[in-house]
Amino acid sequence: MARFLPARPDLAQLRSQAKDLLRAAKRDDPSARKRMSAVSDLHSLAVAQLAIAREYGFASWIRLKLEVERRAILNSRDLSRLAALLTNDPALAARKLERWRDHPLGAEPLGYIAMLRFDSRRLRLPRDLPGTGAVARALLDAGAPVDGKPGDPETPLITAASYGDADVARVLIDAGADIEVAASADAGGVPGGTALLHAAVFGMTEVVDLLVAAGARIHGIEEAAAAGDVSGWLSSDTPIEARIRSLVMAADHERLGVIDEIVAAGTPVDAEDIVFGRQALRIAATNGRPASVERLLALGADPNLRDSREHRTALEWCRRNPALAVGSPRYKQVEAILQTVTDPG
Repeated sequence: MARFLPARPDLAQLRSQAKDLLRAAKRDDPSARKRMSAVSDLHSLAVAQLAIAREYGFASWIRLKLEVERRAILNSRDLSRLAALLTNDPALAARKLERWRDHPLGAEPLGYIAMLRFDSRRLRLPRDLPGTGAVARALLDAGAPVDGKPGDPETPLITAASYGDADVARVLIDAGADIEVAASADAGGVPGGTALLHAAVFGMTEVVDLLVAAGARIHGIEEAAAAGDVSGWLSSDTPIEARIRSLVMAADHERLGVIDEIVAAGTPVDAEDIVFGRQALRIAATNGRPASVERLLALGADPNLRDSREHRTALEWCRRNPALAVGSPRYKQVEAILQTVTDPG
């Protein structure tokens, strides 16, 4: 079975693998000779490189090398190298990234760049990752389809909304992306959801604002709460579960006026959404929303309340997020607020 490439591309390491294989074969190592003979009876560096390429699922060393270079270029957001790559082979703007361990099903280049900021820590890239929008524009100019390919589970815009890259989302919207198309029923994230619903559910406020400004339709009170205006949605007839979910959305997006309105309408401030298990103070603490934490506490939220699944307080959920460990100011604010009102132990 073919192997997958490690998440961080390293062409030098692959070249070393080929050289090591060739040296082992020349020492009559049985395993190395078998691997080499799978592609040729000759013993040369070119044959060793071909053997390595085939083991990773590529037809040739050139194809493997090109794939590794493409991902390295996308990671670096190097527009001059990207332009040269796409001038030589424009199809690379739309062809799926393939044979990567962290994307075993492949990833469209536009979708990959939309995820890059979110994945920056895992890929050991800079936390502040400029240039993703410019890369998206270059891919579109080279022929990448703005709404993806027929049969894709979600469009690039939905991916950008899910992962919170407003720069990529803006480029896609300007290029004519369909802002109302929904993800497939079997997609990850929010099956059947639009880009707006994805941004709302995953707490990507900048993308929510961008989509609303672009004319995205709001389909329910939950999306309205994320967008910051529940006028016409909140009434005495609004089901309690919808109000609870809306309170969570408002807390996650720091829509303080909406928090006030929903609680004033009789929604229990500490209520937990029975479908998704989310709760306003807990989500605000988990996602580093200090303004929402302060407002919910002022409205009577209980900082000592523990969730039903893992029995953690809001403070413990805040401290569990890796963003606190790397010094995120917003998480430090949340921690400072909660540790003064949460019982020890």
